Amino acid sequence: GRSAVTRRNQACVLQLGRVTASGEKEDLTNGSYDDVLNAEQLQKLLYLLESTEDPVIIERALVTLGNSAAFSANQVIIRELGGIPIVGSKINSPNHSIKEKALNALNNLSVNVENQIKIKIYINQVCEDVFSGPLNSAVQLAGLRLLTNMTVTNDHQHLLSSYITDLFHVLLTGHGPTKVQVLKLLLNLSENPAMTEGLLGAQVDSSFLSLYDGHVAKEILLRVLTLFQNINNCLQKEGRLAVQPPFTKGSLFFLLYGEECAQKMRALLYHPDAEVKEKVTIIPES
Repeated sequence: GRSAVTRRNQACVLQLGRVTASGEKEDLTNGSYDDVLNAEQLQKLLYLLESTEDPVIIERALVTLGNSAAFSANQVIIRELGGIPIVGSKINSPNHSIKEKALNALNNLSVNVENQIKIKIYINQVCEDVFSGPLNSAVQLAGLRLLTNMTVTNDHQHLLSSYITDLFHVLLTGHGPTKVQVLKLLLNLSENPAMTEGLLGAQVDSSFLSLYDGHVAKEILLRVLTLFQNINNCLQKEGRLAVQPPFTKGSLFFLLYGEECAQKMRALLYHPDAEVKEKVTIIPES
C-alpha cells in the first residue's frame, strides 16, 4: 500500500513537470525555475498538496506555493482555485517545518485584502501556536509575521484582543528579531483607537520600561517610542487622559504614565540620535 502511494505521489510530481526546451522534464516543486507558475500549474500543485501524505513533498509544494503567492496575480488565482483552506489546513501539522512553510505561504497570500477574509479563521490557531510554541522558533516568527500582515488594516485586529498580554510577554522574553516582529504587530494595533484600551489595560511586566533605555538597539527603541506616541495620540483624540481610566496596577497604562517612564523620556531628550529625540513623548505634568 505505502509504496504504491509513494509511486503515485512521485508520478504526481513528475506530471507537475514540464518538458523544457532541451526536452528534459522539470519538477515544479524544486524551485529552480524563474518564471511564474500559471493557473493550471498552481491547480496541480494544490491537488498534490491535498492528496499526498509525504512530508517532503508537502513541504516542497508549500514552499513553491508560498513563492508563487509573492505575486499579486497568483494571490487571486490561488484563492479562486480554493487554495487557501488547503494551505491553511497544513498549519495544524505536527511537523514544525510544514507548519512554518504553511504560515509563510498564508503570510504571502494575506497581502491580498480579500484573501484576509478567508485567512482570518486561522488567527486563533496561529495565536495559540505563537504563544505556546518554543520561543524564537521559526514557527513563532512565521506566525508573528502573518499576524502582522493580518493587522495592517483595522478589520481583523479585534481577533487579537485576548492575546495582548501574551504579545507583551513574548516582546520581553524573545530575542532581537522576535522583539522587532512583535513591535511591528503592536504598532499596527496602536494606531487603532478601538484597540487603545485593550493595550493600556494589558498586564505588562515592569521590565518593559528597560526598552526605553538609551543603549537599546535603535530598531527596537524607535518602535517602542512610536508605540507610546501612537497610544498617547489615540488617548488624546478620545479625550481620555482627563478622566482616570479604569486601569489596574501592573497595566501598561501605569508603566507608560508613571514617574519612571517620565524620567526615561527626559533622559532620551539627550540621546545622540536625532530620530530618537524626535520620537520622545513628554507628558505635561498636571
